[in-house]
Amino acid sequence: MTDQVSVRAYIGGNKVAAAGMTISLALIVLAIVAPWIVPQDPLDQSFLSAGQGPSAEHWLGTDSFGRDVFSRVLAGARVSLSIGIVAPTIAAFAGIWCGMVAGYFGGWTDRTISRSSDLLMSFPTLLLGVMIAAALGPSFQSAVIAIAIALFPRFVRLSRSATQVVKREPFIDASIAAGRGSASIMLRHVLPNIGGSLIVALTLWIATAIRLEAALSFLGLGAQPPAPSWGNMIRDGMSDLVGAPWPAACAGAAITIAVLAFNMVGDALRDMLDPEIDT
Repeated sequence: MTDQVSVRAYIGGNKVAAAGMTISLALIVLAIVAPWIVPQDPLDQSFLSAGQGPSAEHWLGTDSFGRDVFSRVLAGARVSLSIGIVAPTIAAFAGIWCGMVAGYFGGWTDRTISRSSDLLMSFPTLLLGVMIAAALGPSFQSAVIAIAIALFPRFVRLSRSATQVVKREPFIDASIAAGRGSASIMLRHVLPNIGGSLIVALTLWIATAIRLEAALSFLGLGAQPPAPSWGNMIRDGMSDLVGAPWPAACAGAAITIAVLAFNMVGDALRDMLDPEIDT
């Protein structure tokens, strides 16, 4: 694919990319406007309506407390997507700079940062997130911090390896010869040249973060009831999965759609930015 092909033109001509982008943007918009468009209060309980199936009043039925499932799915999108987007963004900001510093300067700086990130990567992502969230205490903020730390070393490793490649380019030597400082070189020359792969990684790890948030909330370490999130909706729905499957099924479907959409966008961006792929 040539450099002249814009992102907009590529996505417009790729049905998978267009579908992923449309669904992702729709979910984000729904999460933002959720407080104003929910048909019912997602926290309002009515034991007389508990465990009902889909109806004109409750489009996706009710849970075991009589709360409207459709309203809780919309409200839960605000929590789940907020954590799923904010946490990897924080991890990316910190990890990219640490990786660039390690790859650019090398030596003991590289060894210190690399060994620290290797230590974090020795733990499975979910296990590390659970350990950190449990240590901080269950809350929305704890889930953000736990997921950000769990994803941080991935960005460090990717940024470091990409920086080491760019560092050997002639224009870096020319910038050094011209008297530019290290920070200026990394900001003006290194970061723009490694940004493509990092954007792809961020998009794909947003999908991972959504899954991690769901797992943490399912374990009781994320957003706390009565605030809805897709993860704790599944946990609450497990208590009556046969009699009232709607909460777990709808929340699970929302997670699946969100993860699939962001993965589709990430795959499309990766294909678009890969010069070896002819589109």
